[in-house]
Amino acid sequence: MGFFTALTEAMTSRSSLLVTGLDPNPEMLRSWATSRGLGGSSLLSQARSWCKSVIESTADHVCAYKPSLGFYQAMGAAGVELMVEVRELLPHDLPLIIDIKHGDLNSSSAIASYLFQTLQADAVTLNPIAGQDIAAPFLLYPGKGVVINCHSSNPAAKVLQHYPNENEPFYLQVVRESQRWGTVDQLLLEVGTSDPDILKRVRQAAPERFVMLRSLWGEEGNLQRLLESGLNQAGDGLLLPLPQSLLNESDINGQTAALKTRINAIREEHLNTQLEILSQQPTEQCRIWPHNNQANATEQTKIEQIAIEKDLRELVIDLFDIKCLLFGEFEQASGAIFNYYVDLRQIISDPALFHRVLDCYAQVLRTLKFDRIAGIPYGSLPTATGLSLQLHKPLIYPRKEVKAHGTRRLVEGEFNEGETVAVVDDILITGGSVLEGIAKLESSGLKVNDVVVFLDHGGLQDTRAKERLNDKGLNIQAVLSLETISEVLEGAKRISASQAEELRGTGR
Repeated sequence: MGFFTALTEAMTSRSSLLVTGLDPNPEMLRSWATSRGLGGSSLLSQARSWCKSVIESTADHVCAYKPSLGFYQAMGAAGVELMVEVRELLPHDLPLIIDIKHGDLNSSSAIASYLFQTLQADAVTLNPIAGQDIAAPFLLYPGKGVVINCHSSNPAAKVLQHYPNENEPFYLQVVRESQRWGTVDQLLLEVGTSDPDILKRVRQAAPERFVMLRSLWGEEGNLQRLLESGLNQAGDGLLLPLPQSLLNESDINGQTAALKTRINAIREEHLNTQLEILSQQPTEQCRIWPHNNQANATEQTKIEQIAIEKDLRELVIDLFDIKCLLFGEFEQASGAIFNYYVDLRQIISDPALFHRVLDCYAQVLRTLKFDRIAGIPYGSLPTATGLSLQLHKPLIYPRKEVKAHGTRRLVEGEFNEGETVAVVDDILITGGSVLEGIAKLESSGLKVNDVVVFLDHGGLQDTRAKERLNDKGLNIQAVLSLETISEVLEGAKRISASQAEELRGTGR
């Protein structure tokens, strides 16, 4: 079982977002040992007894353990051996995250081998300053994870982390950039803060990522605000450390259980609030590209929209650079000849890029109400599959050709008559293939209200395809239009002014 699967299953089975930090701090150990009549024993013996006691007291109420390797290394070879003992003491269904904040490129391969092969750890924390290369040696191990440290609660770090200004602080650039290094199940983010506003900005910049909090217990009353800022729409996606002070108490088990109950009550309130918000949201506009929403936005919302727009612009450029957009004469499925060709099939061979594309679709789909996702064969089936996994919605698809043998089904996958389906496709040109697929879905007893595509060929200039779908009672939303692509690529000097004009004119 891989790290992410083990983590999410532990969160479910124990109904917990809590992580135990197994950090044998010498000062804390002395106090703990003295109160239990162990004051005369060695530091190593105290650490061993404390680790065993904490694991036994918290195993039923946490979803992972996160020891700081530095405390064990400080005890010498015996401390490193103690780390191995700790690994053996942990319940086998709970993941082990080694907190090391590793940032040295030269030793990364050796460290990854020791942690993942020798110690059998499941994930490791990393310092991102060296860039993507720091994560690569660790992500070579299937089923393992990395946790990127994005923000420190240390006051002295603010001069670096919030540079050059609060509108575009460096820590948010780390959040955005590091998401390109690995998929959701490979890469988590770590945020040290007791400030709900910082956590909220991280969550908005990384809506799909799991975020691990640290240093949040400075202000006890902040717990509800932090949870409201950091939880995703499903009421999870946020990991919280047990307070270190709690791990020195006599009733660790009882206090951990009480904290878990308190957190789950806030999660329940959060979920109810999210459901209420979703039930009231209009679905006419796509929120990915925010030009149309600027007038009513608050200053903070505008900052967030700028960040979203920046990410999408970078995505357009990256898609162009891997030759998803070609110029020439290309015949489309409809028979029309276009002076460009968009080949989104290239994306599926680049997992990090593919995930960013899925994120764009997902942000639109989260505003919609539906029971299942359907992809239009064949080009959008990988996308529909990825979205099904990401949004936890069952996948079905209408067959392009109905087989003359077997079940001769029009629609593949399990479904119930009367369920609502959100349809995804790659490009909207005439709407013919979408309507053909929807006809098969509807003839099988399913309802379709919404269609989400990555690219609207017509854009603002030619709305015939959208009108064709609207006439059928369908709401169509697109992540990108040709106007947007041409604007971005011309601004980035990837295409000439004449090529940009060709793109803008194609949709007319």
